[in-house]
Amino acid sequence: MTADITALDVPTALVQRVAILLDATTRTHSPSDALAYRLDEWLVTHPDAPISTGADYPDWTPGGVR
Repeated sequence: MTADITALDVPTALVQRVAILLDATTRTHSPSDALAYRLDEWLVTHPDAPISTGADYPDWTPGGVR
């Protein structure tokens, strides 16, 4: 029995984005870039992931200067 390819529930655009990020991960020689690409890939595949905003840290200032 062969699975029908039209039964995939992943949009083609999402598959393309993930493929680009995974390709970039394998091509880089920088561990930090590879990590960033993997994190990007995770965020692309988990759009409902909780992301912090400025409201989560009301007293924070860049560099700790007030």
